[in-house]
Amino acid sequence: MPRDRNNEFEPQLIAKGQTRFDGFDERVLSLYARGLSVREIQAHLAEIYGTQVSPDLISTVTDAVLGEVRAWQCRPLDALYPVVYLDALQVKIKSDGRVQNKAIYLAVGINLQGHKQVLGLWAAQNEGAKFWLGVVTELKTRGVQDIFIACVDGLKGFPEAIEAVFPQTQVQLCLVHLVRYSLAFVSFKDRKEVAAGLKTIYQAVTEKEAEEQLEEFASQWDAQYPLIAKSWRSNWARLVPMLGYPPEIRRAVYTTNTIESLNMSLRKIIKTRASFPSDEAAFKLLYLALQNIQKKWTMPIPNWGRALNALAILFEDRMPNNLLSSFTQNF
Repeated sequence: MPRDRNNEFEPQLIAKGQTRFDGFDERVLSLYARGLSVREIQAHLAEIYGTQVSPDLISTVTDAVLGEVRAWQCRPLDALYPVVYLDALQVKIKSDGRVQNKAIYLAVGINLQGHKQVLGLWAAQNEGAKFWLGVVTELKTRGVQDIFIACVDGLKGFPEAIEAVFPQTQVQLCLVHLVRYSLAFVSFKDRKEVAAGLKTIYQAVTEKEAEEQLEEFASQWDAQYPLIAKSWRSNWARLVPMLGYPPEIRRAVYTTNTIESLNMSLRKIIKTRASFPSDEAAFKLLYLALQNIQKKWTMPIPNWGRALNALAILFEDRMPNNLLSSFTQNF
């Protein structure tokens, strides 16, 4: 730094006290959010800018995001989410000196405007009713007062937890997960025919028709694959709620594809990581990736206007009329 007697010199290229050029942090975070490791970012900066950057400096830049992650995880939420999806992402994380597969759970809510929002991330130590009760209670503490439909993939203990906090919420089991589970028992030559038989069950118009189709399916396939009909009967109470919905809502809740497509994008980013040193490191990368993904969520989900009107009829006593009128006029 040049010195002058009156201390009037102001550098133009590098400001006083500046240790990194403008935009450096943003570039590092952008590369990190796209799945590049610290070493890969170091090599990329050396190739583009011809400068050597230490891995510690890159880690310092990315660690600065942890404060944002904590603030984001605690941010206030909307009072009402008509539909909420929950699903898990398997991530390898070091714990107690060894690498373990840990489930990172995501909750995605559809607000009254039909836009998707990631409500939070949670790492499950011991999945069960106690864990899910903490998650649902956190959502309520952050401002959620009501959820019409919760779409899950058979998460253990979740129905009981959400019914304890939101007793009026209808829990819908993801049919895609159940069909995949059912087909896991089927030989390749029978898969197409078995899948067609299952389709007649979940595409039935009424619950009675669905029960009849299940009995017909069981009479045809129980001799070869007895576990399929048994699994459908054991989960029947969580499957049939959608049969009371009109087609517009059925398309929105019969599967967790909304959140599975998000998980697919996240898996592409974390697949380059052999493992994460801690939960915080995993959350840091997932948070940055989510910020990039959510930039594309500019439009409501397809046919949301019709679905919202159907929800307003089914849940008339719980739908805020003033909000509904302001949103429906835009569809």
